[in-house]
Amino acid sequence: MRQYSYLAVLVAILAATLPLERLLGARVLAQGRRLALTLLIGAAPFLCWDFYAVSQDHWSFDAEQTVGAEVPGGLPIEEVAFFVVIPLAILFTFEAVHAVRRRFS
Repeated sequence: MRQYSYLAVLVAILAATLPLERLLGARVLAQGRRLALTLLIGAAPFLCWDFYAVSQDHWSFDAEQTVGAEVPGGLPIEEVAFFVVIPLAILFTFEAVHAVRRRFS
């Protein structure tokens, strides 16, 4: 079960923030171009950094805490998903707060 811990945290984060899209009207998914640009800007530099660090043996990932699938370059899929899930959760939260503030102002 330990190999699913990283993935489980990412799923829990999405499960907690994805409902904000409908419940509070975050409208993140409705703005595809903006979402893609945000994810690209947020993920690209950190993924490059991760790829470089792994290739130079500056750090590694514990195989017992990941599912074992890797993208070319040696990063676990969970690490790549992290750079999508976290910015997405931040956007859901930010836009939900913004939507609520618009209703009450």
